[in-house]
Amino acid sequence: MDFQPTEEQRLLRRTVREFAETEMRPHVREWDEAQHFPTELVPKLAEIGLMGIQFAEEYGGAGMSAIEYCICLEEIARVDPAIALSLAAHNGLCAAHINLFGSPAQKERFLRPLARGEKIGAWGLTESTSGSDAAGMRTTATRAGACWVLNGAKTFITHGRVGHIMVVMAATDRAAGTKGITAFIVEHGTPGMSAGKKEDKLGMRASDTSEVLFDNCRIPADQMLGDEGQGFVNTMAVLDAGRIGIAALSVGLAQGAYEAAVAYARERKAFGKPIGQFQAIQWKLADAATKIEAARLLTYRAAFLRQRGERTTLESAMAKLYASEAAVKVADDCVQIHGGYGFVKDYPAEKYFRDVKLTTIGEGTSEIQRLVIARRLLTRA
Repeated sequence: MDFQPTEEQRLLRRTVREFAETEMRPHVREWDEAQHFPTELVPKLAEIGLMGIQFAEEYGGAGMSAIEYCICLEEIARVDPAIALSLAAHNGLCAAHINLFGSPAQKERFLRPLARGEKIGAWGLTESTSGSDAAGMRTTATRAGACWVLNGAKTFITHGRVGHIMVVMAATDRAAGTKGITAFIVEHGTPGMSAGKKEDKLGMRASDTSEVLFDNCRIPADQMLGDEGQGFVNTMAVLDAGRIGIAALSVGLAQGAYEAAVAYARERKAFGKPIGQFQAIQWKLADAATKIEAARLLTYRAAFLRQRGERTTLESAMAKLYASEAAVKVADDCVQIHGGYGFVKDYPAEKYFRDVKLTTIGEGTSEIQRLVIARRLLTRA
């Protein structure tokens, strides 16, 4: 693996960073306080390729690599993790699921508008009684002639209200357990599909999160995604890649918190000198910088292996686990370095602190990551 970024990757990082600084930073607090998902930002994200980062140009995507996907999410999360979360859900879950397992006709109809930013994607796995136990879902899909009829509810769905195209997992054969789950593509506005409760979240507040309800929602049979009964297996493959995205988001969030802490340590004075000259502060900054670099390398390794077409279940889980928990520590220390000012909204420290916790929960909790890692280690030949 070559650890040196290409000139194109350096340019990409500069481009996305400049975009985040100019188009996003002035509005971060406003979006957060209003819990406003900035749909007005979507065309601008699409213009620089961020709504279809890894998808082929033939479907309207930017055709970037897995490592370049990480760079994009890092730079957006450095300024506003909530927007990076939305990009990860759109690119890494909904659109990725269609890209991996959709038919050519489905890609043409659904992936193209997603990749071009004309429509926003959502992905429905989690339910109120089946989070980590995804196989215990209650949402069902029953065949009815040329249609499937969906009944149930999904919860904690990113873009549950603002999304246009949703990939939904449902049980088509309860007796078959994980082998009886199938994925479907559902367009918002389909009769029987509606948005439920909008969640009032601790952090990531600019990223829309709500329930999605299905009440005798009829969809054409050709909107089944992948083979019948393969939804759970395909979901696990989507999550392997998606966890790399959350790891990259965590790295970017940690980078933003670290930079805020460094800036404050240089300007804040105590006992007649900048607090950055005190060893207690220096050690926190040194630990933060080291954790960020370690998390970035784990994330890029997983992305590099995925780029080569290798299975990355172990590497993705390791990257997601370490990067998310490292980011929690960095954000915590950022608040501590700011002291009382870390506890108020005038400084960015408190928002990083609120936003970061979700990285250890979404797309598989830290506990699930440890379970995945241990199982892979114990089943190695």
